[in-house]
Amino acid sequence: MKKRGLRYTTVLGMGVYLSTLLVAHAEVREFNLPEGDATKTIPSFARQSGVQIVVPADRLRGKKTREIKGKMDTKIALEKLLEGTDLKVVLTEDGKTFSLRQDLSEFRSPAQTIHVSSFQLADNAPQAAPSAPAAEQTPEIVPQAPVEDAVNTLDKVVIVGSQIAGARPTGVVPVTVMGEDEIASLGISSGEDLFRSLPIAGDVSFNTQTLSGGSQGAARGDVSSINLRGLGSSYTLLLLNGRRTVPYGLTQGRQESSYNANAIPVFGLQRLEILRDGAAALYGSDAIAGVVNNVLLSNYNGLKAQVQYGGAEGTNLRQFQANLLWGSDFADGRGNFTTYLNYGGDTKLYTSDQEFTASLDLRPLIANTSFAGNTAFDTRGTSSPWGGFQVLGANSAIRANGVAITDSVGRFHIQPVTNAGCLYQLGNGLCIDDGVVTGAADRNLRFDSAAAIPGMTVTPSIDRINIFNTLTYELPNNMEIFAEAGIYYAKSESMTTAVGPLAHTPITIPADSYYNPFGPVGSPNRIDGLDIPAEGVDITVLSYLLADVGGRLAQVESKQHRLLLGLKGETAGWNWETAGLYSDSSAEDIATNVQNSLWHASLTGTTPAAYNPFNGGNVANPNLADTTLSTDLSSFLIDARRYGRASLGLVDFKLSRGDILNLPAGGLGVAAGVEVRWETSEDDRDSTGDFTTNYYDTVTGITYPSDTLGASAAWDVRGNRTVYSAFAELAVPIISPEMNIPLARAIDLQFAGRYEDYSDVGSVAKPKVAGSWDVFDGLRLRSSWQQGFVAPTLQQLVPVDRPTSQTRLDDVLCEADLRAGRIAAWGLCSQRPQVQVQTTGNANLKPEESESLSYGLVIDSNFIPEKFGHFTFTYDNWKIDQENKVGALSAENALTLDYLLRVRGSSNPNVVRAAPTPADIAFVQGTGLAPIGEILYVVTSYDNLDSRTIEGYDIGLTYEAPESFLGRINAYANISVLTDYFQNPSAVQQEMLDAQDANEINAGANVGGAASLLQSSGSPELKWNAGLNWRREGLAAGLTASYTGEVYQYNVVNAASEPWEVSDQLTFGLWGEYGFEDPFGGESSVRLGVRNLTDEAPPLSTNGYLGNLYQPYGRYWYARLQKTF
Repeated sequence: MKKRGLRYTTVLGMGVYLSTLLVAHAEVREFNLPEGDATKTIPSFARQSGVQIVVPADRLRGKKTREIKGKMDTKIALEKLLEGTDLKVVLTEDGKTFSLRQDLSEFRSPAQTIHVSSFQLADNAPQAAPSAPAAEQTPEIVPQAPVEDAVNTLDKVVIVGSQIAGARPTGVVPVTVMGEDEIASLGISSGEDLFRSLPIAGDVSFNTQTLSGGSQGAARGDVSSINLRGLGSSYTLLLLNGRRTVPYGLTQGRQESSYNANAIPVFGLQRLEILRDGAAALYGSDAIAGVVNNVLLSNYNGLKAQVQYGGAEGTNLRQFQANLLWGSDFADGRGNFTTYLNYGGDTKLYTSDQEFTASLDLRPLIANTSFAGNTAFDTRGTSSPWGGFQVLGANSAIRANGVAITDSVGRFHIQPVTNAGCLYQLGNGLCIDDGVVTGAADRNLRFDSAAAIPGMTVTPSIDRINIFNTLTYELPNNMEIFAEAGIYYAKSESMTTAVGPLAHTPITIPADSYYNPFGPVGSPNRIDGLDIPAEGVDITVLSYLLADVGGRLAQVESKQHRLLLGLKGETAGWNWETAGLYSDSSAEDIATNVQNSLWHASLTGTTPAAYNPFNGGNVANPNLADTTLSTDLSSFLIDARRYGRASLGLVDFKLSRGDILNLPAGGLGVAAGVEVRWETSEDDRDSTGDFTTNYYDTVTGITYPSDTLGASAAWDVRGNRTVYSAFAELAVPIISPEMNIPLARAIDLQFAGRYEDYSDVGSVAKPKVAGSWDVFDGLRLRSSWQQGFVAPTLQQLVPVDRPTSQTRLDDVLCEADLRAGRIAAWGLCSQRPQVQVQTTGNANLKPEESESLSYGLVIDSNFIPEKFGHFTFTYDNWKIDQENKVGALSAENALTLDYLLRVRGSSNPNVVRAAPTPADIAFVQGTGLAPIGEILYVVTSYDNLDSRTIEGYDIGLTYEAPESFLGRINAYANISVLTDYFQNPSAVQQEMLDAQDANEINAGANVGGAASLLQSSGSPELKWNAGLNWRREGLAAGLTASYTGEVYQYNVVNAASEPWEVSDQLTFGLWGEYGFEDPFGGESSVRLGVRNLTDEAPPLSTNGYLGNLYQPYGRYWYARLQKTF
């Protein structure tokens, strides 16, 4: 499959390149500019066209431009405007930035230069021209110095990668930029869709998909994470207009938090900037993998309305978007107010909509493969309406009329009479069999929630509202006030599977319960001929699913607010800026559930109104919907609630100057700044799940901390911190083009450092060094080295337990099975009890640290005549080493360590077990192992444990064809290759690995977390995308392609021990647009498009598909109508 992926890359790349030689792209706009002074008309042209213009300041002085009026191509209009001047229009590599110059050498002259834009862009980055569509940004940065007032008020173009406004050109860091048109060409409706389209983006661990379940402990709702390089969502810093955003209100347990990509107003994006390099020395915590800066439109004049409707073919999924953009200048053009309004509505995608989600038993889909019959593809739940029970306190089999109907410890289950092993007929097609539901004989009793529960969802319905406002106002003395105000609201609704009790919170049915088959003599449901006391016996529910109640309806309301007020200006040659920011994010998750104490009360009923767990399920189709409904289904239902909130307060001040010293090669640029951040986080459960309301078992007299069925109790967690930080940066020109040094057209260096002091985890300081070498005009070599850090999350620092329930292999029991000859190989062990894991926060955690190195080159076609068009090729190799990664030793590792220590004659004190029963003693007899009891719970805590290495390279290609009578075309391709992703073992894991090498413990025992993560159920080796866009007057069309390489599920193997390959996927998108002037004034356009043109289903995995890599549907059609006034 690797060869196939690379072959697709080569063929598509050649096709895109050849296509660009035939036609070209032109962008048509409406212009209305009178004849006038160039210092005034050029900024007005930029605002009307939406492009950036770079021009030496002295080139505009004294020049008069012509009148232009009407609808025409942007470049043609600019050339017409400048007719009669000595300025030449040159389109730079991004397709949206124009340079006005007389010859190429002036483009990088150290002369004073201004940047003109119709938009206010991110202000904490170098002034540079944005790059080509969804491809490589190699900023050409030029000094900015004071010029006439008419020019000083113009907005600055800046891009992530530096804090110096007005620095010498460096281009030392790799930056990918997507413009407004390129984003629109994807036909997307959310931030999740946008970031999934990027090859550099790794697995989406937070997403809206809830296939076959969905826990209230997860971060549910209208949420999607951003994960550059696949390091994890905590290692990518998300900026909005150059400043931090607040994380999503809910965390994934306590291990991971994420910014929410779906809170970004995609319609309002002017461009997306992605710094593909470590940037902690510039931006602080979280920027290990890179920085994503969302630059919103501002200083807009006019009104734009847009609606889009689309849906996935053959499914219930439909998506509607309504967008409005309005902006207006005021106070004679000194101020501007711009606002975006967005509404998005998604319908549910049901499990029943598609073959790969319609059932949890996917074995029919692999029938013709070497994995045929592999039970890993049958993920139906062992908890089902066919309950498993145990006679409380039994130490021998219970008999009816002399026949044993339970096992030796009193366990039994209900099944249809058509199943083998019936020991007692209950009537209505039901019988009792001994033991619990295991093995192939009773596999039909596993519950297929995807097929059985009506309305089970893969993705929820979503209603989303996003309002964002920007304000700018020019003050005297070259100062400007700027402000932002944003509100985001979303409500999602999904249907998840039914619920049942956890092993560590057992529910006991008293002897006198109406439906107890082991009840007192005279009870209407007592089995005849029982050898038990006349008063009956109590029963413990071991496994059961309340399928008759149905699925659980989960509703999540998400909110986010953002307020920013700032002031910036220029004083004595220094650009300065200060701002205050407040942002918060909250989410409330309310889900239908069962309260333990109320269900227990219903089970204890002595009348027919009591709940009956012994009536089985669907006799005709045992794994489908329960048809034997109990009479009492509402008295124990509750709405379980989880509320999470995060907030961010920030005040900063920064200043910079591009020419603090005049060096032989140009101005020495410097930037410095300080920042104070206040961060808070809270996670609050309702009283049934936060140890407030406990479940008291009236039969056993035991109190359990959680009163929510199927959920462990979790302490409410609150945390806060204050962070003080300072940074400094230097941009040092070593060689400039004017020096005329052979094979050294320019050499530039960047030095940066940042210090941050945390109120809870101490302080950290990290440096960065980067450099570029322009060998000649068209070839640049570059490299960077930096150190980075990520602070632990606030919830990881709070020293309280957070219990969860997990199903894990008990290695000691597997070893006993193997020694006793009950299994032939370790892989056949089925000793997987449900385990309560108590994970504790750690106030002594330290920040995670990293070191990264990148190097690459940029080839630009400056040396090729313009008649052949313009192309840019980039290559960047990168490597990141992480240390002190925060994590908790998994329950899996804790149990394997217990196995090792018990083989050595001791035990792991963090694995707490009950005293061995007679059955436990008998189980290990003759194996040489000491008896062990049932696992009560496993204790683990967060610590600075692991280190890991991740390495790869990126390739980018853009091409802009010259104009022709057919129009104009631009093309791009981005390739991201992951070559290494290795999780180094911790000291404990290494001890277990050494024990396996020494044959102390079985090699089959899983030492999780210590292995290569490359292509392991995620992190594919190869991802790429490409696009081809054409426009001629009012007509436009585009073709996109996206490829994701294969990954493997290494825990699923065939008879030849080969892992299951989750195949690669190649999809195409196609769109066409017609623009026209309508009779109501202004412009209108209609676009029709399709994503996943060839209707490719996501590659099959054991859970249907991998939601972290793929969207759960095939061909998707959409239509868009846009009107501009």
